[in-house]
Amino acid sequence: MTGSVRLSFAALALALPVLAQTFGELRFDRLAQGYRFTEGPAWSKEGGYLIFSDTPSDRLLKWVPGSETTVYRSDAHGPAGNAFDAQGRLYTCETRTRRVTRTDKNGRIEVLAESWEGKKLNAPSQIVVARNGHAYFTDPAFGEQSDRRELDFHGVFHIPPRGPMTLVAKFAGRPRGIALSPNGRTLYVSNADDHNIRSWEVDRNGEAAGERVLVAKIEGAPGGIAVDAQGNLWVAAKGIAVFNPEGKRVHSIDMSEVVSSLTFGDADMKTLFLAARAMVLRARPDTP
Repeated sequence: MTGSVRLSFAALALALPVLAQTFGELRFDRLAQGYRFTEGPAWSKEGGYLIFSDTPSDRLLKWVPGSETTVYRSDAHGPAGNAFDAQGRLYTCETRTRRVTRTDKNGRIEVLAESWEGKKLNAPSQIVVARNGHAYFTDPAFGEQSDRRELDFHGVFHIPPRGPMTLVAKFAGRPRGIALSPNGRTLYVSNADDHNIRSWEVDRNGEAAGERVLVAKIEGAPGGIAVDAQGNLWVAAKGIAVFNPEGKRVHSIDMSEVVSSLTFGDADMKTLFLAARAMVLRARPDTP
């Protein structure tokens, strides 16, 4: 069942000659609904379809334009964040098995990360994969996950195409959303407890350094991040906040539903897909 709802898009008056865009009222369509808690929308450029998680129901769902949503995988171990690499392989954060897996185009599942220095990960949450195959994920712990933690920190990790996993950062607060700039040279991570977004510079080997707070005092607990073609960060927080690459807020969207994560997709990469509790929404902003 699908439907639509109009939500206000409030533009802040900032002088941005380089990043000037026309943002008007957005029309959000209900792409799918009736789930327990949706997470991790990811668009397959190669396959032309959307994957998203229904975390409490242990399912990955698939939506192909013009078709009904189908079950991509059941018994998916509490899936949260998802991402596709340049080869069309699906990366998934599994909160119940506390690991990161990769599914190839033949359906073979490979475990990429499940422990750090002999201790189980907390509960991998969100993941992003660069064009050169370097993957980065957040590893917070929420609710009951905190009761069975083996690590004494919440981490951000780097999985290179070859070689062992490395630690990008460790926090007392819980990192959530993660994204890369369009050129892959800047890594962004939101922190739900610190209410900020941090950034790192990424070198040619995929190593991240130079941590700094890009955006501070975000209203609400920031979650997923999607980056558009101009480098703006669309952040799920209290509604959706949009920041330019320098960390200045340029727009905001009031939402009646809590958004956990979001991504751009469709054939032209101009559609914004949102995971919002029991629903998945989509809209067409004036930005690719």
